[in-house]
Amino acid sequence: MVKKSAPASSADESKIWAVIVYILGIIGFLIVLLAKKEDKFALYHAKQSLVLFIAWVIVHAVGIFVPFIGWAVWPLGMLFLFILWIVGIINAATGKQKPLPVIGSFGEKINL
Repeated sequence: MVKKSAPASSADESKIWAVIVYILGIIGFLIVLLAKKEDKFALYHAKQSLVLFIAWVIVHAVGIFVPFIGWAVWPLGMLFLFILWIVGIINAATGKQKPLPVIGSFGEKINL
């Protein structure tokens, strides 16, 4: 006899959406904003992911348009943002509603 698994609880579903938002970046932010706006946990991580995406765009712009300094900023910035991305995924997967280090406070100021 095959045992059916129980449906995911609301908290588990929120965690899944919160992880997806980091993986999909700006697309994930838009999906959560449009489909899961009432889910406070997923929306919190969507805002954190949006700030991470904006930081990524800024680091890329500096790397491309600022000679010499940009060449040093780009690899270090990408490494730092990759670490923040991992931290965000871990926070989302473990159910923590913690801001990302350094840039996360900007996400908490976003009102949607």
